[in-house]
Amino acid sequence: MYWYDHDVSGWGYAWMGLGMILFWGMLIVGFVLALRYLFRMEGERRVHPAAPGPEHVLAERFARGEIDAQEYADRLAVLRSTAQR
Repeated sequence: MYWYDHDVSGWGYAWMGLGMILFWGMLIVGFVLALRYLFRMEGERRVHPAAPGPEHVLAERFARGEIDAQEYADRLAVLRSTAQR
């Protein structure tokens, strides 16, 4: 009685083997990706440069010739006086 009903058939073993290969493969790939994320090189990290300050923007405008020396000096004095408050 019940000689073949309580055991895994041939296809059951095949699916179990395939499932084990997929399980361990995904586990290893996940581990490798986690290590690559944690230990990536400094050059690969995306660092956003800080926005230039108002004095730097003013100096660039002066260098491009958008403002003259007097206007540059006046605006720089205003910037430095408000920064001290």
